[in-house]
Amino acid sequence: MEDLGRQVTYWDTVGAEKTFTHPVDLGWLATAGRDARILDYGCGYGRVMAELGRHGFSDVSGVDLSAALIERGRRSHPDLRLAVLESPPSLPYPPAGFDVVLLFAVLTCVPDDDAQRALIAELTRVLASGGLLYISDMVLQDDERNRDRYAAYAQRFHTPYGVFATDDGAVVRHHDVAELHALLPAFDLVEERQTLVATMNGHPARAVQLLARKR
Repeated sequence: MEDLGRQVTYWDTVGAEKTFTHPVDLGWLATAGRDARILDYGCGYGRVMAELGRHGFSDVSGVDLSAALIERGRRSHPDLRLAVLESPPSLPYPPAGFDVVLLFAVLTCVPDDDAQRALIAELTRVLASGGLLYISDMVLQDDERNRDRYAAYAQRFHTPYGVFATDDGAVVRHHDVAELHALLPAFDLVEERQTLVATMNGHPARAVQLLARKR
């Protein structure tokens, strides 16, 4: 099974054509200001970055491990600052280089516990003291279909409950909200809300958004 912290082959092929839908609440970024240094980690094809640009945010950078998604973003939004991550989660930026980090539907694509902790540690490094981490991700669904596949995958592969394989080959994770909170020992929670999204395969699903401030 490919490294569950990356899954580059999937994102450079099937995943490169997906549509991502998690909404960004611009009000949550109001305290940061339009000149905030923002990093969109796992930016995909730059959807959220483009929205921020349309609303006056002037210093936005995006990185993704998929060269195919970055190329798609460059075709659609040639004005965006997009870069391919060569050795995720390592970032080519100095400590405290950003005021805001966005992490939209990324943890669901990094189902391994150690890989998630390594990612958050790297984002904590590049985030300035008092900076904001804005997470949007999938929570455990309570329908029979999802419960069955969570249980089957955990039994077969001994993965955390909530991990499963999609029909087109990605291994993803839905979270108990407490699991997301546990990833943030260096942060204070500012805001939290539940929301509805469409998954990358078009199914309605519940998600959570967290806004946390680095101590």
